[in-house]
Amino acid sequence: MEKLKNYIHGEWIEGTGNGIPLYNAVTGEQVAVSDTEGLNFEQALDYGRTVGYKNLSSMTFYDRGEMLKKVALYLLERKKKYYELSYKTGATHADSWVDIEGGFGTFFTYSGLAKRMLPNTPFWVDGETQKISANGTFLGTHILTPSEGVSVQINAYNFPVWGMLEKLSTSLLAGVPSIVKPSPYGSYLTNAVFQDMIESGVLPEGALQLVCGEPGNILDYVKDGDSVLFTGSATTGRKLKALPSVSGNAVRFNMEADSLNCSILGLDAKPGTPEFDLFIKEVRTEMTTKAGQKCTAIRRILVPENLIGDVQNALSKALDQTKIGSPLSRETRMGSLVGKQQYDEVLRKINILKTENELVYDGKHELVDADYENGAFMSPKLFLNDSPFTKNISHDVEAFGPVSTLMPYKDAEEAAALAKRGKGSLVGSIVSHDEKFVAETSWKMASQHGRIFVLNRDNAKESTGHGSPLPTLMHGGPGRAGGGEEMGGLNGLHFFLQRTAIQGSPDILTAITKVYQQGAEKKFADKHPFQKYFEDVEVGDSLETAGRTVTDADIVNFSNVSWDHFYAHTDATSLTGTIFDKTVAHGYFILSAAAGLFVSGKKGPVIANYGLENCSFFKPVYAGDTITVYLTAKEKINRGVKGRNIPSGVVKWLVEVVNQRDEVVCVATILTLVAKHSPFIDFKVQNIQKKLNALTEKTQPVFGDFTPQLMVEHLEEVLRNGFGNLKPEDFPAIPAEKLEKLQDWLYTDQKIRPGAQYPLWKEGEIPQNKNKNLDAAKTQLIETLKEFTVYFKETPFAEHYNPRFGHLNKEMMELFQRKHFTHHFEQFGLI
Repeated sequence: MEKLKNYIHGEWIEGTGNGIPLYNAVTGEQVAVSDTEGLNFEQALDYGRTVGYKNLSSMTFYDRGEMLKKVALYLLERKKKYYELSYKTGATHADSWVDIEGGFGTFFTYSGLAKRMLPNTPFWVDGETQKISANGTFLGTHILTPSEGVSVQINAYNFPVWGMLEKLSTSLLAGVPSIVKPSPYGSYLTNAVFQDMIESGVLPEGALQLVCGEPGNILDYVKDGDSVLFTGSATTGRKLKALPSVSGNAVRFNMEADSLNCSILGLDAKPGTPEFDLFIKEVRTEMTTKAGQKCTAIRRILVPENLIGDVQNALSKALDQTKIGSPLSRETRMGSLVGKQQYDEVLRKINILKTENELVYDGKHELVDADYENGAFMSPKLFLNDSPFTKNISHDVEAFGPVSTLMPYKDAEEAAALAKRGKGSLVGSIVSHDEKFVAETSWKMASQHGRIFVLNRDNAKESTGHGSPLPTLMHGGPGRAGGGEEMGGLNGLHFFLQRTAIQGSPDILTAITKVYQQGAEKKFADKHPFQKYFEDVEVGDSLETAGRTVTDADIVNFSNVSWDHFYAHTDATSLTGTIFDKTVAHGYFILSAAAGLFVSGKKGPVIANYGLENCSFFKPVYAGDTITVYLTAKEKINRGVKGRNIPSGVVKWLVEVVNQRDEVVCVATILTLVAKHSPFIDFKVQNIQKKLNALTEKTQPVFGDFTPQLMVEHLEEVLRNGFGNLKPEDFPAIPAEKLEKLQDWLYTDQKIRPGAQYPLWKEGEIPQNKNKNLDAAKTQLIETLKEFTVYFKETPFAEHYNPRFGHLNKEMMELFQRKHFTHHFEQFGLI
């Protein structure tokens, strides 16, 4: 039987013991053996702290985000084999989708967050700069850096893939190496995904290690700077947290434990309402998904006392209709528990629940393509606690399977009180269309819940459900649920980061943070900052504008254009008792006038105004005042773009508007999209001519069979076709979904690959020279380029057909031609 290998200090290593046999939860057949005996855990942690930390922490947040995306794409291409293994854990296809592709989705989400919101530096400036001194020469701020250690991540058996990836999404993005310790049960699935993560070659050395089996004494070796993330029972979690190595070394510890989550049916949600039907469907889903083996599953069903019978009958019928059996059958809606050992544990908890609660539903389901003897199957079980304020077992004991308990309540006050008797939950849900009931119940129960999910007819179609943690929202809960927090968007990274206060002068803080601080030295140059590409802009690049004197006509005209007739701008008789001496210029006029002063009218790399932040007006501006603007590059944010967007980054510009007395009247931050340098040739006639001058008959190609003259003639033909009359019917049709991706590709920095087939040539066709010599071919190409340029200036909205990319407009056609010229100029070493 195959023994799962562990991945320690960059090597795949088998344990030296007998290990733990792992079985197919559906058939009972042995699948693999997990074994960690003989592993040197101390060496593994040290390897992560040294090699792994050095490699990961030196990367920027932006680059780590790109790393997550590449890993997720690599895994997505191999998902079929993961599903085949997942079925052996008892998970249905729907269960497996949540585990497998939900895990990949978490990587994609954090990759997107990194590209949109995190800096292209190994550190992260957190919060606003604080002005500590009166004159602004002494400032303070905070930076976040990766905690210098390794993260030990101990996962539960219910989600072998998502459980690993949701923790790694934040630790890897934060720059902290990890040792993954999955539960032995289902670890063969974790192992398969982990192998592919390593084989992808995307992760730096030491970033990840894997321990498949018992954890042994791994936590004895954790030190200050390390962290532990634990998902499992509260009892085990508390024991681990109390270990001397953990508590004595101030090791960061995050626990996500068992949770007696509830769902509340609103007083308004009577039979026949959409909410009643939604409630029954949601409870059934949460009882049967993953066979109830979810930390977010509904364990306590809170129902108005007059509706207990209706809910019991409707839920029993819904559970009767749930097909249980082999995940390989299309009929199956609920699979098995993860193994016989877990089955016995759930049964033990059921027997405890029986001592105080009535078992009102115990479906005797016939299994689909499976049997109870070999598999770990359990039918759903519904209990009734008729006195939930005096009978406490259903508030204390969790059967981690398809088991839940009905309990009545009288009013919103009781509903919230019962919800909180779980002593801390990951999630509680309310199904109601009564806004008053929802508002009163939710805020009263919030202190004992990590998440509150409200479901009704208005959001049902798009709702993700009671049991679905989302990467952008916090997953965790107080009290019994462990008191931990995972994910929650960028907040999830803070657990792995050290927050450090930085104090110093404006110039020092600018140098450290790479964010311009007011009062720091400005860098003036002749070249307008808006004429610089993203890579060329430097923090501190500045522009001092000419002055502009504001007139009464400016104020009147802006009022008429904007329709802003606020009395302070238009009625001098109404200013008594105000802060204004006379009619004042509109704040937004000052901002608009500032933009008029600092923008560059000439077309350049700045693509668009992207936004406005932190705009404040400090002093009034009256007719006769003269304003001057200082524009300074404050911060650069590398930006991932997709679709039909030019590769670009965001530059934040500090706008400081002063009057003739050098008093600051307005400060704002504007955001611009600034194009990055293109790897493709500038499509100007002089530039193309210069490159062609270096081409001779003797120039040899780096790749391909073209002669210099044939290459130039080929460029001319393709260029002329760009504003010619090629017809779609003369070429094979391009499927719509493929066409969209091809046209999106034009906007990327990806080059044409050598060997691409020209669609106008038949296979084996050898092109013939059209001109008498190379010089004549060059002349013809330049003339066609001039025609191409004039044509699109005169008809800027024209579209022409390209056999590879379909109908292209001016912008797309020029992008294609630039790529094509670059491809062939590189073919002959001209670039």
